[in-house]
Amino acid sequence: MEGASFGAGRAGGAIDPLDFLKQPQTLLRVTTWIFSIVVFGSIVNECYVNKDSRNPELLCIFNENESACSYGIAVGVIAFFGCIFFFVVDLYFQQISSVKDRKRAVLLDLGFSGFLAFLWFVGFCFLANQWQRTTMTRGFSQGADAARAAITFSFFSIIMWVVLAVRALQRYRLGTDMSLFATDQFPGDPSAPYPGYPAGTEGTETYQSPPFTETLEANPKGYQVPAY
Repeated sequence: MEGASFGAGRAGGAIDPLDFLKQPQTLLRVTTWIFSIVVFGSIVNECYVNKDSRNPELLCIFNENESACSYGIAVGVIAFFGCIFFFVVDLYFQQISSVKDRKRAVLLDLGFSGFLAFLWFVGFCFLANQWQRTTMTRGFSQGADAARAAITFSFFSIIMWVVLAVRALQRYRLGTDMSLFATDQFPGDPSAPYPGYPAGTEGTETYQSPPFTETLEANPKGYQVPAY
């Protein structure tokens, strides 16, 4: 019973790296990982600019709101390390022999994916709102492409993390029906009674006499009883 559950095969099976990399779950992880790099990389490298040549201070391009840039960087970093962590979990998931541990891993994936989808939604709305309020200057125009990229990939990240959450939910529902993967059909308690025959199977066969049996004659032909 422990092994084949929550969308994975029996524990201890060999892991094929090529098959693992081709799995939809793995492709989604890698995609979200790249999106997180684009978001926080764009903000760190190009979204802190000088408003003009007379002001050497670096300002956040999103309406000069430091909170907008900090939030985008924080969510991107969390998503970056989260993708790495769950990539490793997916890689060794089949090696987990305990059904309870597999259930915890799937629930953690479900909760984290839903939480990240919410954070990216807030981040997208926050960055888009502050970008609309930004007064474009010559200095800010230099980082405009990076700001648009951060907003765009924040929106894409919402979709990807929602898909990951849905897949985690599907794995959890698949794992709840353990009868699909049960290998021991009899109760594990030694004192439990042995299951009997199914109803309706008794009395279906009639008794037949053993083969090669004949009725013995009292006095076979040609045989005389000796006189004493």
